[in-house]
Amino acid sequence: MSDMNIVCLDMEGVLVPEIWIAFAEESGIPELKKTTRDEPDYNKLMKYRLDILKEHGLGLKEVQATIAKIDPMPGAKEFLDELRSMTQVIILSDTFTQFAGPLMKKLGMPTIFCNTLEVAENGEITGFRMRVENSKLTTVKALQSIGFETIASGDSFNDLGMIKASKAGFLFKSTDKIKADNPDIPAFEEYDELLAAIKASL
Repeated sequence: MSDMNIVCLDMEGVLVPEIWIAFAEESGIPELKKTTRDEPDYNKLMKYRLDILKEHGLGLKEVQATIAKIDPMPGAKEFLDELRSMTQVIILSDTFTQFAGPLMKKLGMPTIFCNTLEVAENGEITGFRMRVENSKLTTVKALQSIGFETIASGDSFNDLGMIKASKAGFLFKSTDKIKADNPDIPAFEEYDELLAAIKASL
């Protein structure tokens, strides 16, 4: 077991339910159900979402009210606690600090690298700032460049780069299409299976 490992996990779909799907249900706007599983181009997806929010007069406050009601997936916190007792873990997410904060509290404040929203004084979300392009893969490569070995897991198109670039990578609760298109990546549905696979890779 090397102590130079860092496990990089996606957040939405892996540890917590998809925020935008929950918000789509809460607000009754089905168009907001689209996620990175449907639209691989994240910038395009976010612009689409912000246009819909604007059209309906919804801002950060409304999204945060939904997030306050979201709980981690059953077993997620226990999985994360167990994993963090064995190795370093960083959550790499394309979400935003303004969304992730309350969820991180419920998960025991793990380290998260994500992006930030631009919010006007009236609460309208006017834009977003990505930390870097292709942030998950870029972060994994940066960690490797300073001597760490990475093990990665996620569920969506935007996780494939970091999964493939890591010494071990796993799909978790992914779609049938992503699993079929990537038969070489082990895919799991349960936390204990993922934990065992990560443990074996450390």
